[in-house]
Amino acid sequence: MLITEKSFNTKSSQETSLTKSISQQLPQITVADSIIQILTNLGVRHAFGVGGGAIAPIWQTLEESSIDVLHFRHEAGAAFAAMEAYFANGSPVAVFTTTGPGITNALTGMMAARWEGAKVIFISPSTPETHEGKWAFQETNPNKMPQDFFCHGSIFHYARHIKSSDELPEIAQQLTTRFSKPGGFVAHLSIPSDVQSSNGCHVYPDTSKFPLLIPDQKIINQVGELLSSDSFAIWVGFGARDAAQEILQLAERTGAAVMSSPRGKGIFPENHPQYLGVTGFAGHDSVLQFMKSTPPEYILVLGTRLGEFTSFWNPLLIPPKGFIHVDIDSQVPGAAYPNAKTFPVIADIKIFLTMLLEKFPIVHESYTRKSLPDSLNPQNRNDDFYIGLVRPVKLMKVIQEVIVENSDAIVMADAGNCLSWATHYLKFQSPNRWRGSTGFGSMGYATTGVLGASLVSGKKTVVIVGDGAMLMNNEINTAVQYKIPAVWIILNDSSYGMCSQGTKQQGYTSIKTEIAPTNFVMLACSMGANGIGVENESQLENAILQAMHSQLPFVVDVKISREELAPISMRINSLIRQSTNINTKIFKTS
Repeated sequence: MLITEKSFNTKSSQETSLTKSISQQLPQITVADSIIQILTNLGVRHAFGVGGGAIAPIWQTLEESSIDVLHFRHEAGAAFAAMEAYFANGSPVAVFTTTGPGITNALTGMMAARWEGAKVIFISPSTPETHEGKWAFQETNPNKMPQDFFCHGSIFHYARHIKSSDELPEIAQQLTTRFSKPGGFVAHLSIPSDVQSSNGCHVYPDTSKFPLLIPDQKIINQVGELLSSDSFAIWVGFGARDAAQEILQLAERTGAAVMSSPRGKGIFPENHPQYLGVTGFAGHDSVLQFMKSTPPEYILVLGTRLGEFTSFWNPLLIPPKGFIHVDIDSQVPGAAYPNAKTFPVIADIKIFLTMLLEKFPIVHESYTRKSLPDSLNPQNRNDDFYIGLVRPVKLMKVIQEVIVENSDAIVMADAGNCLSWATHYLKFQSPNRWRGSTGFGSMGYATTGVLGASLVSGKKTVVIVGDGAMLMNNEINTAVQYKIPAVWIILNDSSYGMCSQGTKQQGYTSIKTEIAPTNFVMLACSMGANGIGVENESQLENAILQAMHSQLPFVVDVKISREELAPISMRINSLIRQSTNINTKIFKTS
């Protein structure tokens, strides 16, 4: 039960005296103070945002608290950084804005946080009730803005428009319960400016936790029998990132082949002989070849929704006897492939696997698969004497050698062709080093998310990004201010590369996708960061080494060739099927 100074039991005179004594010792606080207490109790250690007059009471209280506050240049940038900060250390992050456009600017980042499964709490101000309907500047309230901003629904899992401090104990209790649940959670507290400064109440932490989703032993027995009796493969998604060791043990004890979603790269080592490759967007032909030649009877799905970018709903990926789909969300199993047989298991994946491993105590005599074909492996290309602009495949080769294999840096890829190149060619051997968005897929999300990931992890963080996304949204100036050593590797071809290549493959040849050339090194240096330009492949390794050794935020501006097609054909085929309403079982490989 949550305790407030108003909720002490006063049945006896002794208890009444105790209550008065405690109340006298506690200083008078405001609602702003109470909000910061709630954030602290939830485990919030960082708050990112763009302030303004309407949020000033909470903003100042944040600055005076133990929470580390970073002021960004755009609200969407703050929200994206908060999302990636959560994924870097697992602690919820607060985002704050002012009224009107401050709120609407943040909404793309809030939607991304929800789709990606982050825990973020959004704090925003609203217009005092006494000024409603008077055309107040940036008037913000449920009557002037969409109702979904102020109640749970498609944007927020939880939202409250707070009118008095009396609501705070209930809100704190509800948030504590919901944030303790597994999975993502995005909340919004809207607080009128006058309420922020009004008298608050002391809100104490609730130590109760949401119980873990532990599967019934009967379920474990059933799954164990199914997997023991027939062949199976394992399909790993981002939601299984905390169970990497258990997945490795299960695979090695059973000899099961393993494939991963684009977001799930590295959870199972990508150099392991049982690893098939990535499915879906920028995935590997080796997965489909395996499913054609030696399809397993079952596929054990762990932590992926099997959505469009993970599967493209390809019927070749449906096993003969169906999916065994483990997820914390009961609505996920069976949703992507409604006509396929699906055995749903609603459970915490790590706990499920720990229990399942008891059914497979003996290590299977491992079998060896051939490595991916040379055509998929950039390290095998003899291209040392290539003359011309940088090929993305060569860039990925150097990133693999310098960053992935010789550092512990987190590597991110923004939406666009850069995501396809990185997904297809980079190989990770451990979890929590790779981040790419295949859910909401906002352009420019990683250009700012890189700050949140680097800040809370304490690690160098690198983002691979296109010039279009870099122009759309970046926080180089913020990185300089807070001394965050982020690295931006920019694929600069003066074009929206994915739009250019993709629309042509769809048959649309008149669409203009060019961008005016930009010197990102000059841009970075003008803000106090550092940078280097790369115009040919012989300059790549030295440039990236400089970036990795720099103590300043660093931009590597790489002039890339437009000639090589990114591995996005599966995505293009999916778009063509959707635009022509064709329901076909013919899927081309990438």
